[in-house]
Amino acid sequence: MPTPSSRRASVAALFLLALLPVLAAEIPAKGDLWEVTSKMSMEGLPMEMPVQTAKVCAAKGWTRPPVGDNEHQKCTRSEYITTDNKVTWTESCKSPPMTGKGEITRQGNDAYTGTIVYASAQGNMTIKLSGRKIGGCDNPS
Repeated sequence: MPTPSSRRASVAALFLLALLPVLAAEIPAKGDLWEVTSKMSMEGLPMEMPVQTAKVCAAKGWTRPPVGDNEHQKCTRSEYITTDNKVTWTESCKSPPMTGKGEITRQGNDAYTGTIVYASAQGNMTIKLSGRKIGGCDNPS
């Protein structure tokens, strides 16, 4: 016959097992997972370009905007300036050759909107950006 103390120990063990998923959820993620949407338009190009969506793992409290991967264009971002809820920067791309200026405005901690305007020999291009935090992630870039 179980003693009162062994019953209490069994109940405590069951309680802790039930709490494990809750406790695991409380372990903070290393970064924030953002869903980033971009829509491009180009001068003289009458057709609609499709909206692109990507997921980006960014450091919590980022100082450089989580705007997705630009590796295929070989772009370099620099001259970041952060004031209040706004971040601005410049870009220089190799393929195709172009320069750009970006600006993002944060709407609280969970969303932002912005624009990157590029100038190139083929004409000006504008990319409208929006992002919303959708969760946590472990490998911020």
